[in-house]
Amino acid sequence: MNLSVCATSVKLTTEDRKVMAVRALAGAELVSALAARHGVSRPLVYRQMNKARAALDEIFSPAQSDTGQDKVLFSLPVTKRWLEQVTLALTTVAHASMRGVMEFMNDLLGVSISLGTVHNIHQRAAQHAIVINDSVDLSAIRVGLHDELFQGSQPVLVGIDAASTYCDLLAAEDHRDADTWVVHLLDLKARGLNPDYTIADAGTGLRAGQKRAWSETPCHGDVFHIHQQFETLVNIWARLASGARTEREALEVRLANPRRCCQDSLLITQLAELHLREARAHQLAKDLRTLAQWLERDVLALAGPDLATRRALFDFVVDELHQREPEDPSRIGTMRIALQKQRDDLLAFAGVLDDKLTAIARAVAVPDYLVRATCLLHRKPDTSDAF
Repeated sequence: MNLSVCATSVKLTTEDRKVMAVRALAGAELVSALAARHGVSRPLVYRQMNKARAALDEIFSPAQSDTGQDKVLFSLPVTKRWLEQVTLALTTVAHASMRGVMEFMNDLLGVSISLGTVHNIHQRAAQHAIVINDSVDLSAIRVGLHDELFQGSQPVLVGIDAASTYCDLLAAEDHRDADTWVVHLLDLKARGLNPDYTIADAGTGLRAGQKRAWSETPCHGDVFHIHQQFETLVNIWARLASGARTEREALEVRLANPRRCCQDSLLITQLAELHLREARAHQLAKDLRTLAQWLERDVLALAGPDLATRRALFDFVVDELHQREPEDPSRIGTMRIALQKQRDDLLAFAGVLDDKLTAIARAVAVPDYLVRATCLLHRKPDTSDAF
């Protein structure tokens, strides 16, 4: 036996390795025969066969062929302008922070961008947007919605078109007095804004500013804030009633302690007073809740009775508050005064609704009450038995 021949290493070409692996994998030839024919060991043949099997598994794997996760869908020409658009989209559409934009650019795109650059991109876009916004004709706005938001402690003056929700005013100011409001409203007036009426809360600066900008334009009341104020009052008294009950129960537990050998007349008297205070608090909380619901669902609801009826119901709610005012002069009194002062503004929408329903009745030649009844019907869910 020639040992020198056995010890000689055989270097196979890539094609030889592929042919050998395929034939072994297909079972076309025995592994020992392939090893002898190519002058290699059987373990080498097995290794080539396993490589071929792994390659076929990868190609025909369902995760790769069916889902196409690695398939390139499309390519984008990444320019400086495109990166600026992505920066703006991340903050305005995805609501990312400026530092979040920096992380996105670095982690996903491999682009280094500073916080100052992100800020400058937004400032340039804002200046460009101001030019576009200032060129918009506002004469088509018939109903304006005005309010004051707060960025921390800084007021932001806001104006919205009721029909389209177009924002015609968004200005951060140091003050929200009449002078500040009138400056912005006159700017809007110069761009064509001349609404039939506006809707706003009872803010004195806002209303005084509008009076100076449009002396004859009505400013209807915003019912949201008065509902919120009333709900706050109701919740306060609900907590007071709950606190009175908790205090009464704690005293009852103390008196029921079997280790107490004598009757404490002072505590018994205190318990009787707590019973009365709890009953009054619960009754007042219940009454305030009922009045708040009447105001919201019957008096200030969009679909409801005519203006004259609403005024009568509104005055009834105010009178009921006035009767309960001695129980809590500061809070209930404040609520009652707010309602009295804002009555005509809060109910102004009802006059507009009455005119529209009357116009519909005349257009289709039916009695007014049928049109209003149809309006009231749509307050109910169409799946309800009442509907």
